Amino acid sequence: MLKKILHIFKNKYIIITLVFFTWLLVFDKNNFLSQIELNRKLKQVKEDRKYYLEQIKKNQIETQELLTNPENLEKFAREKYLMKRDSEDIFLIIREDSDVKKPK
Repeated sequence: MLKKILHIFKNKYIIITLVFFTWLLVFDKNNFLSQIELNRKLKQVKEDRKYYLEQIKKNQIETQELLTNPENLEKFAREKYLMKRDSEDIFLIIREDSDVKKPK
């Protein structure tokens, strides 16, 4: 049995083929390990793309509501930009609890 295996490996074409596939799997620029990593990155990019497309749709709907409804526009201006009427005062309450996680 061992002689058969040794006889097979004495064939120069078998040796060259093994060296070639080893080179492709391990040492080549587009080796197997880098292909796995690229596929993982591709999945992440597709997930990110899906997330951003959803955010774009959400923002388009919000923009349409702001442009068509003056009450929503006023609410948006008050909440996001702290705008007020001349006869009003704005008080900001900032919590400094240690339990509250701050955004990064």
